Amino acid sequence: MTPTPTADAEPHPSLVAILREWGRIGCVGFGGPPAHIALLRDLCVIRRRWIGEADFEHGVAATNLLPGPASTQLAIYCAWRLRGLAGAIAGGLAFIVPGLILIILLAVLFLEGSPPEWVRGVGAGAGAAVAAVAVRAGIGLIPGSRRRLRPDQHGRWIAYLLAGGIATILVGPWLVLVLLACGAIELVWSGGERHRGGLAAHAWPLLAAAAATGGTLALGWTAFKVGALSYGGGFVIIPLMQADAVDHYGWMTDGQFLNAVALGQATPGPVTQTVAVVGYAAAGVPGALLAAAVAFLPSFSFVLLGAERFDRLRTSPRPRAFLDGAGPAAIGAIIGSAVPLAAAVSETWQLVVLAAAAVLLLALRFAVVWTLLAAAAVGAVAALIGAPLPL
Repeated sequence: MTPTPTADAEPHPSLVAILREWGRIGCVGFGGPPAHIALLRDLCVIRRRWIGEADFEHGVAATNLLPGPASTQLAIYCAWRLRGLAGAIAGGLAFIVPGLILIILLAVLFLEGSPPEWVRGVGAGAGAAVAAVAVRAGIGLIPGSRRRLRPDQHGRWIAYLLAGGIATILVGPWLVLVLLACGAIELVWSGGERHRGGLAAHAWPLLAAAAATGGTLALGWTAFKVGALSYGGGFVIIPLMQADAVDHYGWMTDGQFLNAVALGQATPGPVTQTVAVVGYAAAGVPGALLAAAVAFLPSFSFVLLGAERFDRLRTSPRPRAFLDGAGPAAIGAIIGSAVPLAAAVSETWQLVVLAAAAVLLLALRFAVVWTLLAAAAVGAVAALIGAPLPL
């Protein structure tokens, strides 16, 4: 299915044009999902008029009902609207690959061997600010979530929010079970009891994979959680990854994980590509590529298998009810992730950087990328003057 172009619309683009335009967005798409959506809208709706305003808004609404990185799914969906299966694959890869290459190169620099002290300082400075970024990301999602509430849902919304935050702090590896449980509770509460069996079918791979003790299966499971079981925006992947990467499997130290999160925020493209740094820490470049492939495959699958039904998904009460439970739990998880992230900060000067970042992000509303770059610069200076650096 493709939209019928309006009289003044440009012809649908070739695959080469999709590779070029979606690749450009992948190279300049700093700032996370809001920036990606704005860039896609400017390209497809305003400048080229390939997609109508209403169709684009429907795509935004539908992809926000899906688990995983919504802006990545929107990029795939827009390309699918224009050139079908081939367009979706070309556009999705062009959007993802530039940032993925950059973040893998940075992972090699930060995690391999003994980088110069100032490079370690850059990572330590940017990493120190990550807890404040998590709080900013979670708080930013609250107004939109509350606007969707019915009067009878406010109490449950608060309960789901608290459940997600507490689970992140206390039972990190099992967070995704809490997200699914909150979604299931709201689905049942909203009158979806007859659909409980279908929901349970989604949980059995989680229970089977949770028994993994390490290696490729464990890395694949961590990446799968990131790509297919994360609700509420890109930053919810942080608590989903941290317990596995640092505490459970020991692929990374606390400091290295903070570096990974900072790199994911400071590079263009989807935040989900942070999982490639975890993959690199676990198994080198093959691990990075495996983790990225597993994390992004669900996004392609959701769009390619379900895009023709997006209008039905957008208006169906069942996915909305599930998201009414899983969504606020994910927001709570994002905010709650600030606790283990802050606990990973080990040096006094990093605590000062964290406090300053909190002021810049939460009080003065500075942009995330510029705040991280400023924190990185402070870290480089600290390293050059001999301040202690985390391991």
